[in-house]
Amino acid sequence: MTMNYAELHRRSITERDAFWREQATRIDWATPPGDGHEAICDASQPPFARWFPGATTNLCHNAVDRHVGPRGDQPALTYVSTETNQERTWTFRELHQEVQTMAAILQQLGVGRGDRVLLYMPMVPEAIFAMLATVRLGAIHSVVFGGFASASLATRIDDARPKVIVTADAGSRGGKVVAYKPLLDDALRLATHSVDHVLLVDRGLAPAERQATRDVDYLPLHEQHRQAHVGCTWVDSTHPSYILYTSGTTGKPKGVQRDTGGYAVALATSMDLIYQGKPGETFFCTSDIGWVVGHSYIVYGPLVAGMRTVVYEGLPTCPDAAVWWSLVEKYQATVMFSAPTAIRVLKKQDPECLKRHDLSSLKHLFLAGEPLDEPTARWISDAIGKPIIDNYWQTETGWPILSVAHGVEPGFPTRFGSPGVPMPGFDVQLLDDSTGQPITTPDTKGVVTISHPLPPGCLQTVWGDDARFAKTYWSSFPQRQPMAYNTFDWGIRDADGYYFILGRTDDVINVAGHRLGTREIEEAVSGHSAVAEVAVVGVADSLKGQVPVAFAVLRDASRAATPELAQALQAEIFKTVDQHLGAVGRPSRVVFVNVLPKTRSGKLLRRAIQAVCEGRDTGDLTTIEDPTALAQLKERWGG
Repeated sequence: MTMNYAELHRRSITERDAFWREQATRIDWATPPGDGHEAICDASQPPFARWFPGATTNLCHNAVDRHVGPRGDQPALTYVSTETNQERTWTFRELHQEVQTMAAILQQLGVGRGDRVLLYMPMVPEAIFAMLATVRLGAIHSVVFGGFASASLATRIDDARPKVIVTADAGSRGGKVVAYKPLLDDALRLATHSVDHVLLVDRGLAPAERQATRDVDYLPLHEQHRQAHVGCTWVDSTHPSYILYTSGTTGKPKGVQRDTGGYAVALATSMDLIYQGKPGETFFCTSDIGWVVGHSYIVYGPLVAGMRTVVYEGLPTCPDAAVWWSLVEKYQATVMFSAPTAIRVLKKQDPECLKRHDLSSLKHLFLAGEPLDEPTARWISDAIGKPIIDNYWQTETGWPILSVAHGVEPGFPTRFGSPGVPMPGFDVQLLDDSTGQPITTPDTKGVVTISHPLPPGCLQTVWGDDARFAKTYWSSFPQRQPMAYNTFDWGIRDADGYYFILGRTDDVINVAGHRLGTREIEEAVSGHSAVAEVAVVGVADSLKGQVPVAFAVLRDASRAATPELAQALQAEIFKTVDQHLGAVGRPSRVVFVNVLPKTRSGKLLRRAIQAVCEGRDTGDLTTIEDPTALAQLKERWGG
């Protein structure tokens, strides 16, 4: 019998403990929740919430060990690198041994319960082994995106205070080698905290100096411990599993602290109800372990569900734009997860690449990481003939806030331009940013918030700074009871309950008293058939306070090959925006560029674009994908 999703969601809010007690049976526990007198959720000290207090479990056990018996010979992890032309698969039994070997190495280096292990790694299997081995020991990992600037890495080292750092000699991106070890060495010279050891995975891509006594090589220790047996350390459900620093933070880094039991339950629930992944199937997520999507849906989510996870090192366009689809076909991926930016990149490639491979195994393509515009969603849906499912969430939440739960109600319709409806446990409210009152009128803009307590899997606090956690996320609406978590995103809800995300509340443009979200303008500009991709930023203006400026990448650059053509096309785009938003939303200018500046994870560097336009310092741009993008933007802007 098909369950009504609205009823399930209502139960997850109004019968919270009963609902999550049921979901907790999806994972293994050493001490099950509710065995004593503990509640399923201790929300007695808002804004904090403790999920499954008194219960004990282990994240690595749930991702690896429990699958060895029923599916030990099933593929668990497939690594593909188009950078080094390597491809290898580990079964659950083989992965179990690799993780124990890594755990034995970390133990030899002094790592135990509660210690921190910082990973500064490319997308290689040893990085996944290290994450799993860390939580196996009851330690806490902190993955910093590979290639991050030394100064920024140093601040994270000082904040997490790791005992051991796991790194590699280098990573590779589009055939360009990025030496990691010199960056790490510089970071350690800048940091005030000193680590006991650096574990080096030498790939032979770049020279890597060793510091005597501190730096140790992985391969000899791997050989020494390749038959090691290291059991799981059972920890409290509320024990931290990892720290992940949010991208774009300034000043003191903001480390999202995740628990163990709540996270495992949330991921297991999401894999069934949202992603519909089944044991024995293959999950292909194109993200990076340096970001939350990589933590949740490259590493832990698929493995907890008993699925094979595909770990990919390389670009979506190398050796050609069919590479991802070739992996779907070869490994019979049933679920794929990527980002709208990546799809927009593919939009500019040879369309024949989308028809070259058999995608019959694929059930869904999920997209997240930034708002998914309707033209891009329709384009990829038509191109591959598969359902496209948006989902909206944050580093802080660890899994989707908004999506559609086809695992509960298969016929639940998606809606282009909308990530969907609230997922189980997320009591989402639109609040007026001035009064804090709920917005009940359809299609009226408000701040997207979540009522206390946050469901399992969300951040417990900011690492080492409970006061910052409370002030940053929970103080925007002090009059609200229960307390409201601020996502810092604008949204609207239509008459059917679907949410549409309009952009960051801190990216709002105030044009002569009119408050405009950059997301709204981007959606309108992208409605013009010539536009492949667009970023809109607010630029300071002495008359109007701010004016919106659009930077657009065209499907055919020849459309703006001369000043006359560019001016004519700009006029057409203005007309398109006028039709969608009215003249108030019209950009002051449309600047045509060949590429937009983004991080290697695909996020637009909006603040850097704005800084260029306003003649300010762009700040740390270590993670920029194409360093020439900002230079071209500056030239086209005229600065």
